This record gives sequence, C-alpha cells and structure tokens, in this order.
Amino acid sequence: MATTNFYEFKPLNVGRWLVWSLFALVLALVPLLFGSSLALTILSQMGIAIIACLSYNMLLGQGGMLSFGHAVYTGLGAYGAIHVLNSISAGMPIPVVLVPLFGGLVGMGFAVLFGYVTTRKSGTTFAMITLGMGELVFSMSLMIPEFFGGEGGVSGNRVVGAPLLGINFGPPIQVYYLIASYTFVAVAAMFAFTRTPLGRMLNAVRDNPERVEFVGYNTQRIRYTAFIIAGFFAGISGGLGALNFEIVTAEVVGTARSGAYLLFTFLGGATFFFGPILGAILMVLAFVIFSEFTKAWLLYLGLVFLFMVMNAPGGIASLIMMNLRVASFGKLRALWVSYLGLAVTGLMVLLGAAAMIEMVYHLQLDAALGSQMSFMGATLDAKGLNSWFGAAFATLTGLGLFELTRSQFVKDWGQTQEEIEKEIKRRELL
Repeated sequence: MATTNFYEFKPLNVGRWLVWSLFALVLALVPLLFGSSLALTILSQMGIAIIACLSYNMLLGQGGMLSFGHAVYTGLGAYGAIHVLNSISAGMPIPVVLVPLFGGLVGMGFAVLFGYVTTRKSGTTFAMITLGMGELVFSMSLMIPEFFGGEGGVSGNRVVGAPLLGINFGPPIQVYYLIASYTFVAVAAMFAFTRTPLGRMLNAVRDNPERVEFVGYNTQRIRYTAFIIAGFFAGISGGLGALNFEIVTAEVVGTARSGAYLLFTFLGGATFFFGPILGAILMVLAFVIFSEFTKAWLLYLGLVFLFMVMNAPGGIASLIMMNLRVASFGKLRALWVSYLGLAVTGLMVLLGAAAMIEMVYHLQLDAALGSQMSFMGATLDAKGLNSWFGAAFATLTGLGLFELTRSQFVKDWGQTQEEIEKEIKRRELL
C-alpha cells in the first residue's frame, strides 16, 4: 500500500507561503518607507481599490460576467458603514474596527436582492441589466436624502469611543494599518475562493455553460452565489472607504466608478489573480497623481486602454507572465534589443502626441494665459507653426519607426516561441 508523507515539502506550497509572507511584509513596512501624509493617503486608497477590483474580477475574470454596476455594492456598503459609524457615535456599542464588516453585509444584502434579477441572464443581457441597476441606484441617491444624504452626502467621525491600546483611528497611520489588515485578509480569502469547488465551477460556467448544465449543475445558482460573495467583498471595500474619508456622497454609486473598476481590472489583467491588484494600484495613481499633472489625463487613459485592447488584451499581468516564461527558458536576452527599440520609438510617439494634446487643451482651457506653455521642460507656442510641426513630425516619425520595430519584434518573438516549444519537447523525451 502506498503511503503519503505529510511532512514532504512541496515547492509550489513553499512558493505560495513565500509570496504571501512577502505581501504581508510589504503591507507592514511600506508606510515606514513612505511616511508622509500624502503617501499614507495613496497607500490607503490602494488597499481599498485592491479589494474592490478583486471583487469585481470575481465576476469578470472568474465568472465571465461583464458588470457595469459594481459600484452599486461598494457604494451601498460605504453608505451602510457610514450610518453604522454614526450609530456608534450615538452610543451603539460596536468597535470601529468592525464597521467595514457591516459595509460588507450591506453590500452582500443588496447583492442578494439585485443579483437574483441580474444573474438570471448572462452575456450582453446581464451587462445591460447591471447598467440599469447602476443608473437606478444612482437616481435613488438623489431621491432618498434620508439614507443617501442628498447632494452633500453623509459624513461621520471615526474617532469615537474609548481608545483601545491607544488606537483611536485619528492618525492616518492607524487607519492605514486597519485597511492593510482588511486588505490582506480579503485578498487571501478571495484567492482561497478560486481554489474551492465553487470557484472551479464558476470558471467552468465562464468557459462552457452548456456543458455545466449538461452534467447537472445550475449555472444561474453558481453565478448568483458568486455574485453575492463579490458583493460582500465590494461592501468591505466601500466600508473601508467610508472610514478613510469619513464622508460618502452619491459619486460612489455612479456609473463612472463602475467604469473605473472595469477599465483598470482589464488593464491589470482579468485572467490572472494578481492582475486586478496591478490595476487597482494604477487606478489610484491615475486618479490621485496623474490627474494633477495634466487636464487631459482621461484622454490619455482612454488611449492607453485602446492600445492595450489592440495589442495586449490579457492586460499587464499577461505581459509579465509571458516574459517570465521566456526568461525561465533563458531566451529573454535575445529580445532586449527589440524591447529597447519599442521603448524608444514608443516614447517618441508619446511625446509628440502628448505635445499636440497639451497644446489643444491649452488653447481651449488656458487661452487667457497666452499661447506660451511649458511641456516636459520645453517652452511651446500653442499657436506657433514650429511647435505643431515639430510635434507632428515626432509623432509620425515615431509611428513609422515603431511599426518597423514591432514587425521585427513579432519575428523575434515567434522564433523564440518556436525554440521554447522545441525545448519543451526535448525535455519531455528525456
């Protein structure tokens, strides 16, 4: 009889423990490296966004459910949490650390209610129903001021009750560590969900719902259950946001917020678990930092999204994993020249196009300041022919060189993949 050695170390499990330990270490130490108030605000928002994007990817990446109304559950969770926080201020004996959980319960409760309707359909119909739900809730936010607070929203105070071990969640560093703790636990729980039978069946429903029905499973029930779980984690994200900002307005349930979850989850890579984490980080950087540098940041964001859809539909995570595969076979060195060429020509296109975009925005929004403007350390004349000619020349020349470099890269990449396949077959024969 074969025996099982329960003390045998498996490299895959050791690798997972190493990754999770590193993740916890980063969450714990990063405030010590970036201790300013702005950095703590950005890091806190990243933790909140990570939970929201991962909960959305539970629908999109794992279940194939394209939702245009995920902000409904993060937003309603935020409203529920801020009302609980105000109840604590009024004397309700609940610790502040549990407020995000109440946000999760509110998000889950509305997911139970709305999900019963939305998950009865799939595909395009499901997407349109979620869009309608999102618009419905946003409209109600202005019609029911008793709960939503009208245009001014609902505010609260997280510094309530007696401090526990000196922690009253007044300083931003204390709020960050609360958010980091919830982020770690929520990310671990959502990763564990992907390994459960329900998570596997959700993938099967995404890939082949007809076959799942044929073997006897109810696809609507699987989607509905996943929808409820996603609503719970979305509500936790909203509850953390309510604690962080101490105010909740109608914007949190708006379509723009749902669109942001969709866009950045896709950019990060919906087919990989860590993809939405990358997307969430990019979302916060775009909204908090990049938006301060240019008024055209939404236009740039749209152009990046189009570029990724056309050239890397798997998102940033897919690019990372493909190159890690190439590196594991020692073939990455053969591509560094092509990568360098793509980076240089792409930067040339970006600078030329950005110069034209900034001149257009300057003429439309800042014409009263004159035609002179500063761009990347250079002075441009938004009404001068030389500035426009130079920007157009850089853009067109860069595009031509980029296309030539891209063609060569495609050839080199294809040759590298053939060599990898030959290496795999050779190893299988050994």
